[in-house]
Amino acid sequence: MLMSGCLRVPHHQAELAAFGTRSWTFYRDLLASQRAPTAAERLRLEEAFDALVEEGTTYAAWDDRIIKTADKRAQLLAVLQHPDTPLHHNAMELAARRRVRKRDVRFGPQSRNGSRAWDTFQTLAATAAQRGVGFFHYLRDRIITPATTPTLAERVAQRAGVAVPSAA
Repeated sequence: MLMSGCLRVPHHQAELAAFGTRSWTFYRDLLASQRAPTAAERLRLEEAFDALVEEGTTYAAWDDRIIKTADKRAQLLAVLQHPDTPLHHNAMELAARRRVRKRDVRFGPQSRNGSRAWDTFQTLAATAAQRGVGFFHYLRDRIITPATTPTLAERVAQRAGVAVPSAA
């Protein structure tokens, strides 16, 4: 968490900016190591993390944050042992936020069936978006010409190059 908005001392702002630059460089290195993990790169990144969190600043509150980050070393560097682990959960958070936003605007579903319908349609919409299928056009085609429009599962399988047995 960068706290530059609350810092008034130019020296602290400069330290924070430099730490942010080093942090983002480390993050980009982690992303790169996920694509081509090696033992040497894992060791280098572990040492880079230690160097990043061992540097002190002249700003006590920022030092406290760095210490808390250092305490989570095992969790933060788990990606080095398991490169398929995502570095962030933004996709999941965005999906949850979408649901909460709709609930707040519409004052929630009015029944259990309504709640299930919301869940179903939001899942369909998210799956369609992930797979590059236009959800509105898909729904329109399924309603107007259901016999000739493939199901979403069939479209996803087709894009993935997998055969799906028909439901008929």
